[in-house]
Amino acid sequence: MDKIIISIEGFKDGETIPDIYTCKGKDHSPSLSWKGIPAGTKSIALIMDDPDAPGGTFVHWLLYNVPAQTQKLPEAMPNDRTLSDGSMQGMTDFGRTGYGGPCPPPGKPHRYYFKLYALDSKIAPAPGISKEELENKMLGHILAKGELIGIYKR
Repeated sequence: MDKIIISIEGFKDGETIPDIYTCKGKDHSPSLSWKGIPAGTKSIALIMDDPDAPGGTFVHWLLYNVPAQTQKLPEAMPNDRTLSDGSMQGMTDFGRTGYGGPCPPPGKPHRYYFKLYALDSKIAPAPGISKEELENKMLGHILAKGELIGIYKR
């Protein structure tokens, strides 16, 4: 499987996520860019989650049906279920669509995984789906994957 290289403005892989992207700051989604999308890609999907949450993995952002030619997401994306370019956002564990920044309980640092997928198809229109539904719909359609981890603690 091909590897996608992800960059996030404001921090690098393994570094601390700046407050502006968390509940302590403005809770804005960070600006992401990537390279390495293979030929044949029909759409891009993004899953951001925290496997260190007390109740199990906590979903912070689901974005899918991002047009294949897209190479960057702007900072502070709207939380609408369907965006102007046709991208769709799924339901987070905050109970809403769109980005929800790190907001762990005080204590040890948590890891936040930004996982980007190049898919050979679009996901059937279903704004507001769950992470499990999205992962099931992606099965057998992943051409490439990239991952970046940010760290945050309160």
